[in-house]
Amino acid sequence: MEIRSRFDHFNINVQDLERSLAFYDKALGLREIKRKEAADGSFILAYLGDQESGFRLELTWLRDHAGKPYELGENESHLCVRVPGDYQAVREYHRAMGCIAYENHDMGLYFIADPDDYWIEVLPDK
Repeated sequence: MEIRSRFDHFNINVQDLERSLAFYDKALGLREIKRKEAADGSFILAYLGDQESGFRLELTWLRDHAGKPYELGENESHLCVRVPGDYQAVREYHRAMGCIAYENHDMGLYFIADPDDYWIEVLPDK
């Protein structure tokens, strides 16, 4: 049997859903495209899209965990995005936002951190 899967979404848990939605919109242009809320209010799932692909970032807010930081280990897991246009201008935009977490000048790449300290690698489109 040959399995041919495709990426659907990646999930991260967030402390403050509105703060995270604002960050992903401002920093990366990712916008909410779908939402699911538990009938008892115990969770909210917000799916973000990039208007280019079918891949979605799922932000999960849990009522019983809200406001408490998540343990992210050594932060080696990360999401990666490619940005079109002037890569240096995008880097300076993120620097002005104060969200650059790490820069690897030898490899020509950098990471930004979201409000919950998840890292996102930012690469040029090409």
